[in-house]
Amino acid sequence: MTSPSTAATRPGGRSARVRAAVHHAVAELLAAQEDLTLPVVAARAGVHPTTLYRRWGSIGELLADVATSRFSGDLVVPDTGALRTDLERWAADVATDVADPEVQALMRAAIGASEGGACACRGDREEQLAAMIERERERGGTPPTVERATDALLGPIYFRAILTETPGTPEWARGLVTLLLPE
Repeated sequence: MTSPSTAATRPGGRSARVRAAVHHAVAELLAAQEDLTLPVVAARAGVHPTTLYRRWGSIGELLADVATSRFSGDLVVPDTGALRTDLERWAADVATDVADPEVQALMRAAIGASEGGACACRGDREEQLAAMIERERERGGTPPTVERATDALLGPIYFRAILTETPGTPEWARGLVTLLLPE
């Protein structure tokens, strides 16, 4: 006989399988440029629409969850010993990541479906910037604020990826660091 606490926790159980199937269905639908509604996603994932309504409530909440999952921990925070080279490597990696058409589709959909236009794709990236800036402060440097670094680096990278036909290249993204940290 299983105890109530054992029965209540099912790591990797049905819930995880449903979440994975739903996230996969969203990616497929975005790649196919099909309409995203909870019933359409549910059909593609092979689950009942009620499951999606109960767990996510709206397509905006589902896309936020998919974006959060996609952008959490996907980049390694560099530690080269110097803020400039850390930021150059990181900015190039971010630009490469968001140049992917599937990532662009997810970002555009998440922003379009969110209330207030916020995107779950920036939180982890801002935490990465904060970590590099704090490390520079600990080394005795005088780094910019996280807000300034976000405006100078993430702002242009995301703008080009989401709102233009020409996402930034890694070389272009590294050049943004020179604008943030003039030599």
